[in-house]
Amino acid sequence: MESENIVQQKSYSYAIRIIKLYQYLTAEKKEYELSKQILRSGTSIGANIEEAVGGLSKKDFLAKLGISYREARETNYWLRLLKDTGYINDEQFSSLISDLEEILRIITAIQKTTKRNMEL
Repeated sequence: MESENIVQQKSYSYAIRIIKLYQYLTAEKKEYELSKQILRSGTSIGANIEEAVGGLSKKDFLAKLGISYREARETNYWLRLLKDTGYINDEQFSSLISDLEEILRIITAIQKTTKRNMEL
C-alpha cells in the first residue's frame, strides 16, 4: 500500500477537526446553517486532494488541487464568520486557522512546483 503524502494526511486530520467542530456547533450552540457550510467546505479540501492524487493527468491533478485550494479559502471565510459572531472563541479560531493556513501553503507550493515541471 502506498503511503499518504503530507497534504493528504493534514487535510484528512483537518476534516476530522471540522467534523468535530460541526458536532460542537450543532449540539452546544444550536447553530445549523453556518455549521453545514463549514462542514461542506472543510471536508471538501481533503476529498479534492484525494481526487487530485488519483488524477489522470497533470492537468487533471492541478484542476482538482485548484478546487481544494478554493474550498480551503471558503473554509477560511466561514471560520472568520463563526469567530466574529461569537460561535467559536479566539483560541478555537487560532488553532483551526493556523492548520488551514499550513494546508493552503502546502497546496500553493504543490501547484507552483507542478506548473513549473509541466513547462519543462
